[in-house]
Amino acid sequence: MKSLFFTFVGVHLLLLGPGNTIHGNDVSQRTLEDIKEEISSYEDVAKSIIKLAVYGKAQNRSYERLALLVDTIGPRPSGSKSLEKAIQIMYQNLQQDGLENVHLEPVKVPHWERGVESAVMLEPRFHNMAILGLGSSIGTPPEGITAEVLVVTSFEELQRRAPEARGKIVVYNQPYVNYSTTVQYRVRGAVEAAKVGALASLIRSVTSLSIYSPHTGIQEYQVGVAKIPTACITVEDAEMMSRMASRGTKIVIQLKMGAKNYPEAESYNTVAEIIGSKYPEQVVLVSGHLDSWDVGQGAMDDGGGAFISWEALSLIKDLGLRPKRTLRLVLWTAEEQGGVGAFQYYQLHKEAISNYSLVMESDSGTFLPYGLQFTGSDKARTIMKEVMNLLQPINITRLFRGGEGTDINYWIQAGVPGASLLDDLNKYFSFHHSHGDTMSVMDPKEMNVASAVWAVVSYVVADMEAMLPRS
Repeated sequence: MKSLFFTFVGVHLLLLGPGNTIHGNDVSQRTLEDIKEEISSYEDVAKSIIKLAVYGKAQNRSYERLALLVDTIGPRPSGSKSLEKAIQIMYQNLQQDGLENVHLEPVKVPHWERGVESAVMLEPRFHNMAILGLGSSIGTPPEGITAEVLVVTSFEELQRRAPEARGKIVVYNQPYVNYSTTVQYRVRGAVEAAKVGALASLIRSVTSLSIYSPHTGIQEYQVGVAKIPTACITVEDAEMMSRMASRGTKIVIQLKMGAKNYPEAESYNTVAEIIGSKYPEQVVLVSGHLDSWDVGQGAMDDGGGAFISWEALSLIKDLGLRPKRTLRLVLWTAEEQGGVGAFQYYQLHKEAISNYSLVMESDSGTFLPYGLQFTGSDKARTIMKEVMNLLQPINITRLFRGGEGTDINYWIQAGVPGASLLDDLNKYFSFHHSHGDTMSVMDPKEMNVASAVWAVVSYVVADMEAMLPRS
């Protein structure tokens, strides 16, 4: 899941008059009116894609494909046999779907397993707490760690109360502001607690809604700072301990975690294409990540994003369309560990960066889309706004800022335009990285619409005569 905060703001577009020109890669200068006319010529194609995805024979296909995989395989953590089995299944599926240049690109990925874990409140009363160890955390000694608790609501409070933290378990009860702000407690909580001598840290789950549900995710140790065990607890338990502490009540917890970090494992990015008819060396990339955390089914994060990306190519192929430049599907591996597969893909392909017109990533849910998030030059934004107008039949035409995503950021930072699907993030973070991330969260009709958006945008950008202009 991409670690970004999205702001729903209107898009300020650069207005170009008929006399202004937009520069495409290896294409002569054209006016905005020329480009508008070109994009409007795709109206019938866009309607055909929408009809097939939302109302035609392909409706519910992405949902059914996803359900078959996650019901069969389950969660797919980095380094696990289940992830590698899913990759092999997808490799076969993409070949059977008639896509081109289907292949696997080797990647070295982290391998962490949580083992058996528990947290028991011993004082002021006995209470079994729901926890989920955080990715890359070390384990506790076999007998566990039994210690008094220090509850804080921020890193600043932890610093003020540093003398109280030594030899204790730090519990963070930080308020949920937004994901990118609040996730810093999950990522840095153990390091900051270790700096003041804590034995372990427990972090309030990063979510806006909890039904006694802990949420896992990656955490990062720091060179030169002692490694301590760390896990997420429920919002309810964090708030309860905060109330107890405010009354002066002594809290004692026994924490046991069997977490282990193993040597790097072999994995793969999964790639398939529709090869371009005129500029095959140029690429529009659509993507989602195939790995997940080890809880739930990984249906929402990010099975949905991976499968609407596959569906986009399927829809285009089924309609007999072949864009001028290559449409490339990439199903990333080890995204949850910080975009490990995406980084290695970038290192392998970055010499061809001038040939990438647009990189697209769906990793924030495949609920009913609000629109598309986009990062690129003002001229490219103006073009993308015109492309989004082709989605008027399903009333999804808005273009937001902030197209970054964990797996496409390397390209965006190098100047390639990037886009992400935007939908209900409050719903997304209610189930994110939890046991609740199952097919029950998914809606086939919403996935149909998301697939249509993904297919129309990727096809039109891939088929336009000019690549999207860069800054």
